[in-house]
Amino acid sequence: RDLGIQLFFNGPESFTPDDRYILGEAPGLDGYFVAAGFNSVGFQSGGGAGRVVADWIVDGHPPMDLWEVDIRRFMPFQNNRRYLRDRTTETLGLLYDMHWPFRQVETARGVRRTPFHDRVAARGASFGELAGWERANWYAPPGVEPRYEYSYGRQNWFPYSAEEHRAVREGVGIFDQTSFGKILVQGRDAEAALNRLCTADIAVEPGRIVYTQWLNERGGIESDVTVTRVDGQSFLVVTSGTSIVRDLDWLRRCVPSDAQVVALDATNNFAVLSVMGPRSREFLATLTDADLSNVAFPFGTSREIDLGYALVRASRITYVGELGWELYIPTDVATHVYDTIVAAGDGFGLRHAGYHALNSLRIEKAYRHWGHDMTDEDSLLEAGLGFTAAWDKPGGFLGREALLRQRDAGLARRLAVFTLDDAEPLLFHNEPVWRDGTLVGRISSAMFGHTVGRSVGLGYARREDGPVTAEWLAGGRYEIEIANVDTQF
Repeated sequence: RDLGIQLFFNGPESFTPDDRYILGEAPGLDGYFVAAGFNSVGFQSGGGAGRVVADWIVDGHPPMDLWEVDIRRFMPFQNNRRYLRDRTTETLGLLYDMHWPFRQVETARGVRRTPFHDRVAARGASFGELAGWERANWYAPPGVEPRYEYSYGRQNWFPYSAEEHRAVREGVGIFDQTSFGKILVQGRDAEAALNRLCTADIAVEPGRIVYTQWLNERGGIESDVTVTRVDGQSFLVVTSGTSIVRDLDWLRRCVPSDAQVVALDATNNFAVLSVMGPRSREFLATLTDADLSNVAFPFGTSREIDLGYALVRASRITYVGELGWELYIPTDVATHVYDTIVAAGDGFGLRHAGYHALNSLRIEKAYRHWGHDMTDEDSLLEAGLGFTAAWDKPGGFLGREALLRQRDAGLARRLAVFTLDDAEPLLFHNEPVWRDGTLVGRISSAMFGHTVGRSVGLGYARREDGPVTAEWLAGGRYEIEIANVDTQF
């Protein structure tokens, strides 16, 4: 108070690789909180940042969804000084540039490439970047440059992604999903520790896949994962490519210190090819002697099969809402398996598909995405995922008591699916949702649904005068505001 300003610097600003600042408790360093990298908006954001970090320190958890600025979103390589120098020269300009939908960064690219990168590039892949990974977002046909042309309308890739979408919905498509985060959890106490963390019961037979969430004590969703039981003491946890640091940190914090459990980042051990669509079984059956019938290989099954000359883990699970398998392939044989699959694909109309198509496919099926449709301040019940909860399993699960209280009191908000009446407008996310003239929520994620022929959005609707029931949701007249224009659905 009495010291005054002794020395004043007018110096360089601190910019981050994604133009968002850095808040939170450092992973692996308990009690060390960071509030930095304010990208030239420190005076504007400082008051709020100070408030939420103070609450975080006092309460032991963030007071709201802060994932977009959470320190755990960064990968270890993003501390590299050369990477930071090259990327921040771009992000400084992007802060004041047009924020186009689907805008891709251009600097410090190519850090993380899947084994299939050169092969899919040769097939016209247009790459985006996620957590340093180069990922095929869409595929340009022969004679078309795989380059984005940005606008707020239908961008140049729109018709090509539509064809990929329809191929997966009607035939068979292949995705490179190597960027999945993969955590191998092993040890004598692995089952007990994971079962306390997971909403679903993961005490299943080896070879079973369980879709589940990890909650905090308030019932909010910390992670959305699948857990595959490999054997009696080994589990493979698959998560989003952006969540690997966060999820490993959450595991470390939640697993008892005296438990015999080891959690390893196995992301780079396996490449992943997803073969999806109604013809996927028929197609894959020509490449393996494994019985892929519904009786022998039901949904939620994972087992090792021969494919080509390789042994791969085939998991019958889907994020597109169609029959299909995720193939977890040791990286040393990954290109052999890819070449084997693609060489046999012509007779089945196999289509390479990118992440834009994956997103439109999953939104049509109302499959949630962590970080958009569910966060640590959205409860399992509000997100419509109560079916994953094994309410009566021995020992319960973290967050169960909070969910029971919420269930008894009734839900003030719920996730809903919105489909526009008009086929022309595009939804992106964050559009206001109005019910009978009252603002009730916003769109959390959206894409044009090429099967239904119009934009589809997921979003939360809130009610102030009572619980949000299915009858209340269905009984209103809704409008979604797009660029200051109300569009009915």
